[in-house]
Amino acid sequence: MDIKKVELNDQIENFIEEEHQKYEKNNGVECNYTPFCFIARDDDKIIGSIAGATFFSEVYIDELVVKEEYRGQDIGTELIKAVEDYYKDKGFNNMNTCTNEFQAPKFYEKCGFELEFVRKNKDNPKLNKYFYVKYFNN
Repeated sequence: MDIKKVELNDQIENFIEEEHQKYEKNNGVECNYTPFCFIARDDDKIIGSIAGATFFSEVYIDELVVKEEYRGQDIGTELIKAVEDYYKDKGFNNMNTCTNEFQAPKFYEKCGFELEFVRKNKDNPKLNKYFYVKYFNN
């Protein structure tokens, strides 16, 4: 056996996807990974976006960004609400996300997310990771 670091390519991604699907099927579940993206515009200019994916029974928010000069105007909150409104009646259990301490823990709490746990960074507390969930049935 030989193990080495390689660049991800279509062949490897196909291998991963096929093996995941077999494993999921053998365990009676379906991943159904589907990426999503919502954007906020001011006229023709993108001023915010939220992106992530749905898989299994969850909606995962991976990236949320608002253009600096538009922050503090509830655009991020509206993007979260758009995702929630879109997916709340489509059979998903929850939305979840992860953010660093220097980023947006208080923002997600303001949006109704519950803190599940914090993974401490022993070298730099700004990089503590906050894991959040918001259930659709609440």
